[in-house]
Amino acid sequence: MIRPVLTEIGIFLIPFAAYALFLMASRSGVLDTASWPMRTVVKLAIVALLLVIASLVLLANFSGDPPESTYVPAHIENGRIVRGVEK
Repeated sequence: MIRPVLTEIGIFLIPFAAYALFLMASRSGVLDTASWPMRTVVKLAIVALLLVIASLVLLANFSGDPPESTYVPAHIENGRIVRGVEK
């Protein structure tokens, strides 16, 4: 369960990391508070939230079993163990 949470946190941090790389490339002070005005931070947060929402929607729609699929778990039939199968 921790892996998806860390993945979403990483996706959230992508815009901030990209902006920090831009500041480094333009030789501005990355840790200088003047390089991170509130308006820019809010814009980055909005983009980050949109990225997280998009990733969650894509994850929900395109992961998992196909529709109408049924998994029959391993069980015992006539004293023998039968492997689980996808129907």
